[in-house]
Amino acid sequence: MRALRILLIVAVVLGVLFVIADRVAVHFAESEVADKLKTTENLAATPDVSIKGFPFLTQVAAGELDDVEVGIKNYEAATGNGTEKIRIDDLTARMKGVSFSGDYSSATAASATGTALIAYDELLKTAKSEPTPVAPGVTARVIGLSDGGNGKIKVAVEVKVLGATLPNPVHVLSSVTAQGDTVRVHADALPKFGGVEIAETRLRAITDFQQKIDELPGGIGLDKVEAAKDGVEITVKGSHVRLVG
Repeated sequence: MRALRILLIVAVVLGVLFVIADRVAVHFAESEVADKLKTTENLAATPDVSIKGFPFLTQVAAGELDDVEVGIKNYEAATGNGTEKIRIDDLTARMKGVSFSGDYSSATAASATGTALIAYDELLKTAKSEPTPVAPGVTARVIGLSDGGNGKIKVAVEVKVLGATLPNPVHVLSSVTAQGDTVRVHADALPKFGGVEIAETRLRAITDFQQKIDELPGGIGLDKVEAAKDGVEITVKGSHVRLVG
């Protein structure tokens, strides 16, 4: 009986030591991957990396991690327009089936899905914010973007007629969609500007705009977009996604 008790105590101690060793190893791996990802993607701050699943050491022995979550607070994505960038907030990506090298210098996920946010003030930089002639004596420009409810963007347009600014902005409800690597904003219905008849093409040159989002981390791409309270929520996905290396 005493021998059995000792055996149980030894088993418990070894189990605790294994758990401790496993957690130390996973913490080291998370730190290594985060540092290498920061360098690979030229990030301003170290991202959050969380390796899911237990035990970690058996995943290492198999050479593949089941589930890795990466969080990047602020990511500067390319826009396809020279050196101009667009800020992507709170990018969180879930990587599945991550194969890696022994020193974590390279890691590739079989698949990845994630979410992020483009704030309205950031997307506003793409809109026509300079006064633009739309009819004789009439100019218009976009001065604000906000949540229009039901997945729509509310576009605020300032209008001047013969040099006088209309007392209130004209608001347009617009749909937002993802087409390839581009976010497109398209007015559902065109407004009247002080009763002045304006050609649709001239109006849409103001109300409609698009923003290309390129070179997201690891080669993930846009999947879906939807207007929300603080900006446009984007869903990303990809396969054979390079995490580091």
